Amino acid sequence: MVSKRLLAVVLACLAAATNASAAEWAVPAVDALPMDAFGRTVRAGRDLIVHTVETIGPDARDPAKRYSGNGLECQSCHLDAGTKKFGLPLAGVWGVFPMFIAREDEVRTLAERINGCMERSMNGRPLPVDGPEMKAMLTYIRFVSSGVPTGRSAEGRSVPVLPLPTVASDPSHGAQVFAANCAACHQPDGQGLRWSAADAAKQGHRYQFPPLWGPDSYNDGAGMARPITAANFIHANMPLGTTFEHPALSVQDAFDVAVFIDSQKRPHRQGLENDFPDRALKPVDATYPPLLGPFPSSQHLTGPWGPIQQWMKDNAHSLRTELPATHG
Repeated sequence: MVSKRLLAVVLACLAAATNASAAEWAVPAVDALPMDAFGRTVRAGRDLIVHTVETIGPDARDPAKRYSGNGLECQSCHLDAGTKKFGLPLAGVWGVFPMFIAREDEVRTLAERINGCMERSMNGRPLPVDGPEMKAMLTYIRFVSSGVPTGRSAEGRSVPVLPLPTVASDPSHGAQVFAANCAACHQPDGQGLRWSAADAAKQGHRYQFPPLWGPDSYNDGAGMARPITAANFIHANMPLGTTFEHPALSVQDAFDVAVFIDSQKRPHRQGLENDFPDRALKPVDATYPPLLGPFPSSQHLTGPWGPIQQWMKDNAHSLRTELPATHG
């Protein structure tokens, strides 16, 4: 009798945990909001995420509003308007900001984080922090994050982290993976499938499927320009329609194709040498100088990354002593 009762309690707890997890990812419906000032602002924020190029990008009617600089939409990375679980969602991030960002070695607000994306992933310029576009984006993110307690990271945030390969990833094999799994949408040359001018006006998008490299894609300072980050995203979400529960690619294929994609030419961001002032926090797959440790530049792109991680761990103190002195 005791064992049966114990089993019932365990099963009830598991069911409650499952229901809580599901409820946590029940993103509130934007279209259910009334068309009052708040509802209109939330919808405007969603439009900026979904139709970035048309609203605040190179195709915006007002030249002064052309903040993003390429053909990507925010939802090119933050899938389904930032609501897809493990699709780099915006849902659930409201309550974790302000937070420490290693790239700048400082605590940053959510508005500053958005502008980091504008300058890197969108290869553009910052939004005015007090402008209507930033207000709309923040309002949208706040709304779709409803139900996630402040200070807590929602289950399903970011992307699942893959185990790192113990050998170098192979961009040549990655090219084959790309041809077999990615080229049908992103095109064999990686430049994306662009709408005609008439269809672009109807769709509110420049591309049906976005470019992965070239002048209309993210620059070399973007997070997706780091192959470990790209592989994690690809494995959980690509080809389009893939879910993290049922990945289409093997872990190694995801790393190989990520290395292939990130080895292609893309816009360059000036000043990357200033990223990660605390060199001990610099990602091992950041492929721009200063490159740390006695490793060839190619190893930061293809791996194996384990030896670089170990070297940085062993030399963390000396890397941190190079930080400029601060004064209280």
